[in-house]
Amino acid sequence: MSPSATISEATFTITPMKKSSNDKHDYGAIVSDIDLNNINDIDVRHLADAIWTHKVIVVKGQKGLAPIKQWDLEDCFLNIAKHEVVGIPGAENVRLIGKGFQGEDHYGIKNKNITKPLSHDWHEKELPQDEFEKGNTRFQRWHMDAPLYGRDPAWFTTLRCIKRPTEPQVNIRWDDGSGLSMKVEPGLTAFISNVQMYEMMTEDEKKMADHSWVEYAPHPYMWIGDCKGNSNGLGLVSQGKEKELENLGDFDPKDIKTYPMVWVNPVTGEKAFQVHGICARRLFIRSSPTEEPRIVEDLVEIRKLLKIIQERVLKPEYILIPSLEEGDIVMWANYQMFHTAIDYPDWFGPRTMHQANIASSAGPVGPVPIPV
Repeated sequence: MSPSATISEATFTITPMKKSSNDKHDYGAIVSDIDLNNINDIDVRHLADAIWTHKVIVVKGQKGLAPIKQWDLEDCFLNIAKHEVVGIPGAENVRLIGKGFQGEDHYGIKNKNITKPLSHDWHEKELPQDEFEKGNTRFQRWHMDAPLYGRDPAWFTTLRCIKRPTEPQVNIRWDDGSGLSMKVEPGLTAFISNVQMYEMMTEDEKKMADHSWVEYAPHPYMWIGDCKGNSNGLGLVSQGKEKELENLGDFDPKDIKTYPMVWVNPVTGEKAFQVHGICARRLFIRSSPTEEPRIVEDLVEIRKLLKIIQERVLKPEYILIPSLEEGDIVMWANYQMFHTAIDYPDWFGPRTMHQANIASSAGPVGPVPIPV
C-alpha cells in the first residue's frame, strides 16, 4: 500500500508529461501548485509517492527555493523510509554542478569556473573536438546515483535548474554503428526506465533476473578508474584495465554490496532490471529459488549479457529528456531509472544546477530473497 494511502489528499497538481506520437516511454509527470520552501509533511509523502509512481517528475516554479530547503526535502524523503562537485555554503550536502562561470558570488561560492570535462575523457572512441564544437554530442554515462559500497543508494535524486542555455539544440549521436541520433535543448538530463527494460525481456530472461543477483566491486569507481566507456554511454569497453583488488587500498568485505538484479517498487509493485553494469564484478545466475547459481566472473561475459538486455531501451522513442526552466526541479526514482548528463560546447553558455540525494536507510528488495 502507498505510504500516503491513509492520509489527506495532496494539495499540489500532477499532470502527465506530454508525448509526441513517436514517444514510447511510459513515465514522467509535471508537478505544479507547490512551494517547496513551505511543504508540509503530508505533501512530502505524496511527492515521494509521485516520484515512485511516475519515476521522473519536474516540479515547476521553484525559482526562489533556498538551497537548504532542497536538502531538507531529501532528508524528509529519508525519514519516510527510516561529490567536480562543490557543496553550497550552509547547505553543504546540496552540490553545485554545471559548466562555465558560476558568477561572482553564488550563494557564497566566489568566482567559481567549472571546467571539468564530460564525454571526451570517458568514451573509448573520442568525439572529435571540431564536431563537438558544431553541437554534436553524446550521452555521457548511463548510471544510477549509487555508491555501491558501504551505503545503499538514494531512493530519489533532486536536481534544481538555476541557469542553463536553451539554444541552439545539440545533436546527440550514439556513434555505435546504429546510426541513431536525436536533437534536444542543451544542458538537460536524459532518462531511461529500467521498468520498461524489464518489460521488454523474454519470460525466460525475467525468470532468470527475478532469481539472480549481482556482486559489485569494492570501491567500484576506483576499480574502473582507468576504464573507458562505450560511445552510446552504456557500459564499459572490456580492455582489462580494471584495477587489481589489492591495489584498491583497504576495504571491508562486509561493505561490498550484493543486490538483486530486479528491484521492486515499494509503491506500485513494478519490477526494474536495475544492474549497474560498469561496476558489476560477479553475477550469480539462477532461474529458481532452489537452483544452484552459476557464478559469472568473466567481465566480457557479464557485459555481453547485460548489453543484450539493456540496449533494447536505448532508443530515442524510449528516452525522456524533460525541459527545465529556471527554478524547476527534476526528481527521479534511482531504484527504477538510469540517467546521464549530456555535454555541450562552452560557447553555448554556463549551466548551474543544484543536486541533492541521500543514502537510503532501506536498500532495494527483489521479487524473491537472495541468499546473502
